Amino acid sequence: MAKTIATILGVVFILVGLVGFFDHTLMGTHLNTTHNLVHIISGAIALYFGLAGTLSAARLFCIIFGIVYALLGVCGFLLGTGPDRILPIDDLLMLGTMDHVVHILLGIVFLIGGFLTRADLTTD
Repeated sequence: MAKTIATILGVVFILVGLVGFFDHTLMGTHLNTTHNLVHIISGAIALYFGLAGTLSAARLFCIIFGIVYALLGVCGFLLGTGPDRILPIDDLLMLGTMDHVVHILLGIVFLIGGFLTRADLTTD
């Protein structure tokens, strides 16, 4: 399951990164050049683990990315300010409420993919 989740979300990340160059408020998010590049790079990494990585590596990737994205979303809600809970990250990213929701959902999906993949498989 981890390889499938990594592959699907890898494609989604790359598509969102590309579309974000043309639609800076896609689904209510706050996309800029840096944010789009993060999506494209994350997508490329996810695709690598989904298509070329071993099953155990894809599982670990999903767990790590799941934790990172879930924490990013939770921190956005806790540390963000204003009516849209804006969380600025070093003047490069401006993350708002919808960004936080999407990050938490991505974190959950990655974690499901990682934890529902058997860790004791001997063949990759």
